[in-house]
Amino acid sequence: SCFGYPLSIFFIIINEFCERFSYYGMRAVLVLYFKYFLQWDDNLSTAIYHTFVALCYLTPILGALVADSWLGKFKTIVSLSIVYTIGQAVMAVSSINDLTDHNKDGTPDVVTVHIALSMIGLILIALGTGGIKPCVSAFGGDQFEDHQEKQRSRFFSIFYLSINAGSLLSTIITPILRAQECGIHSKQRCYPLAFGVPAALMAIALVVFIGGSGMYKKVKPQGNIMIQVSKCIGFAIKNRFRHRSKEFPKREHWLDWASEKYDKRLITQTKMVLKVLFLYIPLPMFWALFDQQGSRWTLQATTMDGNFVAIQIQPDQMQTVNPILIIIMVPVVDAVIYPLIKKCKINFTPLRKITVGMFLASLAFVAAALLQVQIDKTLPVFPAAGQSQIKILNLGTSGATVKFGPQIQDVTVEPLQSVNYMTFETSRLQSLNIIYGNITTTLTPELAEENRYTLGIKDVQNITNVLLSDGITSKPEEGNNLIRFINNLGESVSVTMGDTSFGTLMPLSASNYSLFPGGRTDEITAVINSVSCSASSKAFGFGGAITIVINECTAGSLGLKYFDDIPPNTVHMAWQIPQYFLLTCGEVVFSVTGLEFSYSQAPSNMKAVLQAGWLLTVAVGNIIVLIVAGASKLSQQWAEYVLFAALLLAVCIIFAIMAYFYTYIDPNEIEAQLDEEEKKQVKKDLNLNENQPEAGTQL
Repeated sequence: SCFGYPLSIFFIIINEFCERFSYYGMRAVLVLYFKYFLQWDDNLSTAIYHTFVALCYLTPILGALVADSWLGKFKTIVSLSIVYTIGQAVMAVSSINDLTDHNKDGTPDVVTVHIALSMIGLILIALGTGGIKPCVSAFGGDQFEDHQEKQRSRFFSIFYLSINAGSLLSTIITPILRAQECGIHSKQRCYPLAFGVPAALMAIALVVFIGGSGMYKKVKPQGNIMIQVSKCIGFAIKNRFRHRSKEFPKREHWLDWASEKYDKRLITQTKMVLKVLFLYIPLPMFWALFDQQGSRWTLQATTMDGNFVAIQIQPDQMQTVNPILIIIMVPVVDAVIYPLIKKCKINFTPLRKITVGMFLASLAFVAAALLQVQIDKTLPVFPAAGQSQIKILNLGTSGATVKFGPQIQDVTVEPLQSVNYMTFETSRLQSLNIIYGNITTTLTPELAEENRYTLGIKDVQNITNVLLSDGITSKPEEGNNLIRFINNLGESVSVTMGDTSFGTLMPLSASNYSLFPGGRTDEITAVINSVSCSASSKAFGFGGAITIVINECTAGSLGLKYFDDIPPNTVHMAWQIPQYFLLTCGEVVFSVTGLEFSYSQAPSNMKAVLQAGWLLTVAVGNIIVLIVAGASKLSQQWAEYVLFAALLLAVCIIFAIMAYFYTYIDPNEIEAQLDEEEKKQVKKDLNLNENQPEAGTQL
């Protein structure tokens, strides 16, 4: 022992920290991996993400059955941890871009290989993490003797702290690893590192756990109470169906039909459990909203500005707000909020707390919807079918006027200024006139539908113009920027920015767009006739497209002018904090209270059944996301948020009605009555045996 604790529990706590780091680290970057590496759209990425989470919360039932009925907790943890580690390793391999990038163009040539490996890895991880979930904490509790009740209680507190520590650190670290660039043939977002580190942590967790093998107290499998409860319920239903005719008298409760085979204690305990499980029916809707932090809310963050002064926050790092707020809010709610409510003489029962938690989660999605409306206002509008867009860029030293024809307003552009994209019916825009002072020229543009163009004009002796096809059909994702250059000099120029070469640009020509990470500055170098000029770029934002015009190169200094083709993200990620705050407050009063209520209303030997039921509500909640998101067909994301908020509010009202009619019980009192009845029955049986004459005795 160490400080009065079994030495073995320190191996278990280290194991739990590493395992939770592994799981939450992988899960933090998962939806972005689906979207940006596997190139799935938002809906498919969300669907697969929630399918995986649902599977992770369905497999604990399997793990509990295997541990209690066959292998025991130790062997189950070791076996499934090996499966878990293999799954994490397969995920890391699946994200290696160079695995199938045979033509070295920076994109996988056989995406199906990466998808297949990813799905295999996720299934193995779900089996592993779900299977060991119900075993590790119970195995830790087994290490204590009966007289170590105080140490056991502290162990569970430390155990829970290790879970949150692993979750918090991994959600901070793995997005940073993902944001790095790595690769053999081409540099890409470093998903292999983001998945590889969690895989390494899971391997460490396995080694540490096995390392303490000689110190563990290993309890042999004693059968699973869930199997007994299931058999009791099954027999009662079957027996009731057999005796469904009116000639058989009704019984007080349908479970009483199991009395022919099962004792009164098991039937009474099962009744208490089913009473709580009935209240669980509306709860999955809460988890349907809660687990969208890792999917929809993370995708929402990709369209926002993550620049926090000197720190750049990655979209998937915003999930850390939840564990940070939990650490703050749990003691605040317990030590401040609840006592204040009690002083106001409000009977804030556990079921009322759960109702409030659901209401707060609904408000969180209303906040998310309002934020999404503001984000949508900043998003560019691209041309639809039958339309084209033109942006005018005046590269000259005098003002210019562009006439688009009858019924279309003329546009005047000042020197080195631009007029943002204007939308036209492609078939109607046959020609346009450009006027510089007294000089007029006519341009007959050849426009393609659903495309954007930049019209560059300049007054060099005569009017010179160039119509550039932009080729951008969507806003840059993941906070990246698209950057191109236009040569506004009279000679050819070779341009580089950072490590990227834009090639040699002829006068009044433009380069193609190149992708750069957002929130950074780079050195720009232009070479004209072997003369080099350079300048540092301005600090770019996130998610924009920028045209940089080279205006002069004198004395080694480069004159540049910047034009936003697509504005950078302007809504700050900090605006997500209110919705995280509301959701976390909801979690504190919902989740903590829910477990506490469940345990207070269930018999001591039925805790595992309620734990399985609670985890099942999480799984069903994630399945609800798949159903609602798939069936709603809403084109606007804010509308989907409102839909989820409305559904949870409706469920919240239903739960409040159910809670109103619920009668609290004391399982200890009921079990004491059962003990008393059993003692009386034993005494009665003994008296009966004493009065029974021996065989062969004559009366």
